[in-house]
Amino acid sequence: MSEDENENNEALPERAPAARREPSKARAHGGGFFDRTAQFLRDTRAEMRRVSWPTPNEVKNTTIITLIAVVFFAVYLFGVDRVWAFLIEHLRTWLGG
Repeated sequence: MSEDENENNEALPERAPAARREPSKARAHGGGFFDRTAQFLRDTRAEMRRVSWPTPNEVKNTTIITLIAVVFFAVYLFGVDRVWAFLIEHLRTWLGG
């Protein structure tokens, strides 16, 4: 094998083996409405058990940070709006509008 061929082979990722999917009971399209609804609720409950819930202290801290950021940006945008309104109004008067 030449040096150029070796460099080309190293740059390419290895091919992953094809994944085989086993037919799952949950993925079957059969069953009635109530069977599918019950399966959905079971899956939802199982997924909710895996959720990493924040502590009350984390919720309080992120809420306070969010409120501070909202107030800051509201005041900032109000100030920018007032400055632009002032400049545009004076520009109109200076240009005789």
